[in-house]
Parts: sequence; structure tokens; C-alpha cells
Amino acid sequence: MNTQCFIVLALAFGVAVAQETFKCPDDFGFYPHHNSCDKYWKCDNGVAELKTCGNGLAFDNSDSKYLTENCDYLHNVDCGDRTQLEPPISTPHCERLYGIFADEAKCDVFWNCWNGEASRYQCSPGLAYDREARVCMWADQVPECRNEEVANGFSCANPGEVANIGSFSRHAHPEDCRKYYICLEGVAREYGCPIGTVFKIGDSDGTGNCEDPEDVPGCEDYYGDLDLKSIRKSELLAGLKSDGQSRPDQPKHLKPRPQKEQN
Repeated sequence: MNTQCFIVLALAFGVAVAQETFKCPDDFGFYPHHNSCDKYWKCDNGVAELKTCGNGLAFDNSDSKYLTENCDYLHNVDCGDRTQLEPPISTPHCERLYGIFADEAKCDVFWNCWNGEASRYQCSPGLAYDREARVCMWADQVPECRNEEVANGFSCANPGEVANIGSFSRHAHPEDCRKYYICLEGVAREYGCPIGTVFKIGDSDGTGNCEDPEDVPGCEDYYGDLDLKSIRKSELLAGLKSDGQSRPDQPKHLKPRPQKEQN
């Protein structure tokens, strides 16, 4: 009986060793593990060494010459039949030590994790982080966004409620001079004016444009002591386009948008 048990254990050990044995096809190179996406073999002078990528990374085996040692984010690597992964190691805001992860509370916030250290990022006004596409998209197109988070709960007027409005209209943000909403076919999306400008309400309902602060009553001091000329020059030199989607640091002291007097 003891002899049989020894034979079974020896066979099991032999299978385990065989699974982790790799014969180098060449003296030097980096080769994918046969069933683990985050493991790979490093061959040096014909000697194979099993390596493991950081938790949340996977070995990229796209180099047909096997000369590249590259661990990339899991979502960037086609693992194919290499389905096994090391158990996740989590830290605050990081499901694994490496990766890009959506915030659990705010749909426009996501975290870039590197070795367990989380860096916070926020999408531009009106956008939210899409967990599948892993980019910032319009908030109304992101399923995880609650209704009150889409355009901060702003609702477009029903057809006929506001005069002179077709399928497209612009509306001032109630608190921030620089922000405004666009209603397109009844869907509200939040925009931000280019740096150095604020939103000026038009003469007709549902209209308006981004103008210099001094031309918008109540928003003259929106940017405070910021040197707007230097900021605009740096954006120009960097080749940035002011298309209403940029989101530079907000002024420290925002001045609320003045409210229209009710007749």
C-alpha cells in the first residue's frame, strides 16, 4: 500500500515538473508560457528561467522573433489559449497592482495603477470612463453612469417648452461660468469653453457662445489672477486645440454664474 502511494506521488511530482520544464528553441529569447498569460520563459545561453509579469500585466508574445521582453496591461494583450493568471493583489482603487480601473463612485473618474500606486484621472466635462472601451466617452453612452451623473442631472426641455429651439440648443451651467450644456435631440451633454473664455448666454433661449470673461457680466473675474496670455501661448506651442473638450486646472476660486432676475 505504501509503495503504491509512493508511486502515485512520484508520478504526480513528475507531471508537475514536466509542466514547468521548457526547452529553449534558441540560446537567447523570450517565450510565452503554454497556459499562463502572465508568465513567460527567458532563455539565456540555452538555459530557461520562468518569469512572472507584475500583477495585472501579461506577457506580450507578438514578437515573432521572440527577442522582446514586454509585459503590458492585460487589456492590451491577446492571451489566446493562455487563460491562467496569478490571483489579483489589490490596493485602494486598484483591482490589481497594475492596470486602469474605473472609480466605483464617480463614472467620470478612473485610476491608473502602477505597482499598487493609484493616480486619479478625470474625464473632460460631459464625458465618462467606459470600462469596455477604456476611453472617455459621452456620459449618456456609458451604461454604468447613473441618470443624475449624466450632465450632472441637467435635463433638456421638452419640445415646445422653450421658444425658438429645434433639435440643438446651448444652455448655461447654473454654477460654473466656463461650462455649458448642449441639448441634441433631447440628450444633454456637458461642455467646457476653451481656457480663457466663459459661456455667454445668447439673446434667444437656447443660444450662446464662448466669449472673453470681460464681455460676460458677472463672470469678469472668473479666472482670477491666472496669466491667460501665458497659458494660451503654451497651448499654442504645444499644438493643443481649444475645441471645448480640454480640461485644464480649474481656478481656485470659482465665481458662480449670476442668475437671471425673475420677472
